[in-house]
Amino acid sequence: MTTPPLVSPFTGQPPPQQQQQQQQGQAARDVNTASLCRIGQETVQDIVLRTMEIFQLLRNMQLPNGVTYHPNTHQDRLGKLQEHLRMLSVLFRKLRFVYDKCSENCAGLDPILPEQLIPFREDDGAKHDDHSAAQNHRPAAEDRREILEVNKKLKKKNQQLKQIMDQLRNLIWEINSMLAVRS
Repeated sequence: MTTPPLVSPFTGQPPPQQQQQQQQGQAARDVNTASLCRIGQETVQDIVLRTMEIFQLLRNMQLPNGVTYHPNTHQDRLGKLQEHLRMLSVLFRKLRFVYDKCSENCAGLDPILPEQLIPFREDDGAKHDDHSAAQNHRPAAEDRREILEVNKKLKKKNQQLKQIMDQLRNLIWEINSMLAVRS
């Protein structure tokens, strides 16, 4: 049985609470890939944390060999271990869901090779016959030239600062020498 949505008699629209629920439902469906990746990263961190806790429990757990066997303590630790393992399986299922969603969202995208994303300096012997390829590399060449210019300016400023520091050091040395002679 379903009930019809409540409609305000004055506006002909659902009440504000129902509008918020509809907007939240749409927002849940329209989650973008970046937020899914963030959720996946947090899930991986939770998995690592749970795994570390499991190893810590296993390290502290004593085997029931009869020497210092406390059944209640052993059962309590065993229960904690099983709870951590259950949560770990839930987290792995969540991670799998996020992975599937990300793969589904990125299915229509053209794959880009990492080599295309990383600018690199080509050898002098390698020349492109394609003129359009040379045009595509011009912005990268301009960026490299600007970076080289900034590096040259930075080196020059660093040399100037070093000279000033050396001069100050010599001045302080001379002042200290004069003070020592006076005393």
